[in-house]
Amino acid sequence: MKATVIAIIFAGFLIGGAVLLSSKPDSNTSAEPGKNVSIVDGKQVITIDAKGGYLPKITEAKAGVPTILRVATAGTFDCSSALTIPAIGYMGNLPPSGMTDIEVLEQKPGTIMQGLCAMGMYNFKIVFN
Repeated sequence: MKATVIAIIFAGFLIGGAVLLSSKPDSNTSAEPGKNVSIVDGKQVITIDAKGGYLPKITEAKAGVPTILRVATAGTFDCSSALTIPAIGYMGNLPPSGMTDIEVLEQKPGTIMQGLCAMGMYNFKIVFN
């Protein structure tokens, strides 16, 4: 009986800790405007890091500009290396380390493009304004 009560209290602490950690605001959920977006040779380049998820999670970009989505990996061996972007029909496996450039046609203002890992656990969004 005593062992059961101790086990229940211990499980409560574990669950409570997990809830507190998961509800902590992530300072990297969105980049400062323009921080991961640049213009190179007339094309907008958006850089997303893929490892244990995608950072930044939300990016604001310009609409009506040809865009390259540049996904950077560095020792990425989790499911974020299997990237799907439904809006443009992209599905691919990223290399463990390196850069992968994905062409994105000009998007209309208000378009939200989402990228997902193979399991749907990790995602990012690009909002075109």
